[in-house]
Amino acid sequence: MITLCVVQHTDGEYLGLLEDHFEGRAIRFVYARPHVPGGSLPGTAQGHDGLVLLGAGPQGMAGGDPLPSLAAELRLTSAFLDAGLPVIGIGLGSIMLAVAAGGGCEVAPLRFMVGEAKRTDPDALAGHLPPTYPYALYMRDRALLPAAARVLAVDEAGAPMLFQVRGNCLGFTAHPGIKSGMIEDLVMEFDAAPENVAEGLAQLAARQRLIAQALSGIMVGLVKVTGLMDAAAARVRS
Repeated sequence: MITLCVVQHTDGEYLGLLEDHFEGRAIRFVYARPHVPGGSLPGTAQGHDGLVLLGAGPQGMAGGDPLPSLAAELRLTSAFLDAGLPVIGIGLGSIMLAVAAGGGCEVAPLRFMVGEAKRTDPDALAGHLPPTYPYALYMRDRALLPAAARVLAVDEAGAPMLFQVRGNCLGFTAHPGIKSGMIEDLVMEFDAAPENVAEGLAQLAARQRLIAQALSGIMVGLVKVTGLMDAAAARVRS
């Protein structure tokens, strides 16, 4: 079975709606939780077929409270990239992917944004990314993409919402499988929170069904671009 290492940074944020899609494709995921007492990260990519780096609520890389496990996670991300294995970054995880792939990070305030992303490339996610799709973003800081990055979607202001690097790696600025409960848990877990939480949650609730619908196509493209299903088929043949 294909196995993903999923790095979780807070109790509130997890794979969310992505879990059912991975399970339906017999893709196993194992959470690494460096933020809990006794939690740790794998030292290498060995034993895994891909890496997922989740968001971290108000914690960032350049501003606010820095993520305690940041240095170790950047080393782990580089190990997966060096091995040619897919990395999926979400929120702060997308910034870590950008940095490990040769880009950078800039300070941006903690923000809760709900809106609609627009596809910039008709072939994005092997043609499976919807022309437009709803998003809900809760994070701090902003990725500076490496020169070789391919921007697949942008927000209303033209900022990257989805990018591709190294061919099989994807960075989602907003969590594509987000649930309202994640935001509620993040607000309770940390002292720092944006001022528009109540308004944002109402907007997210109104778009939750549309987010779930868009995720179906996104996941088809994600598994194709990352090659996870090809790896699973090759393993069965062998």
